[in-house]
Amino acid sequence: MMRLSVFFSLVATFTLWSQEKTEEQTAQAFQTEINADYANPEESPLTAEDLRTFKSLDFYPINTKYRVEASFVRTPNEKTFKMKTSTTRTPEYVKYGELQFLLDGKSCKLNLYQNIELIKKEGYADYLFLPFFDLTCGKESYIGGRYLDLRIPNGETMIVDFNKAYNPYCAYNHKYSCPVVPLENNLEVAIEAGVKKFHD
Repeated sequence: MMRLSVFFSLVATFTLWSQEKTEEQTAQAFQTEINADYANPEESPLTAEDLRTFKSLDFYPINTKYRVEASFVRTPNEKTFKMKTSTTRTPEYVKYGELQFLLDGKSCKLNLYQNIELIKKEGYADYLFLPFFDLTCGKESYIGGRYLDLRIPNGETMIVDFNKAYNPYCAYNHKYSCPVVPLENNLEVAIEAGVKKFHD
């Protein structure tokens, strides 16, 4: 009986280790992909000057603590609104739902949005936009907040991996027009994960 108990304990430990390893590999793949995109002159948001010396973005160390399971609440019948951007452009968005989760012992809530024009394009019908501020903004991370790309979940929970948080393009180049993070998406915790600010 003791041997069986030890066996199942080892299996559970190995399963947890394998899961964490897979989560880390997923985050690492994100870093590799975004670095490749930013190094590509045809896709990069970087200025020509920055592109000439670009090697890699600066990332927080991958930490599975910042891969959280959040409860998802659909908010139907929301009205479309014009989201502010870093320019005079005001694209139409709609609030799609809310996420609620615990991080560092604090209860957190974030709104999820859909871009009305983007969801009409092939492959983006289930795309969700998650912009957020946190306590690192203006210090280690971009002062204007960061973004996450998500997909509509099948159930009432979804995984939010802040290791995949990235900066808006206007953090690198003022020629871009970027959505301004809504004030209601301000987290009173430090998200030490994802992409850091580009220039000190």
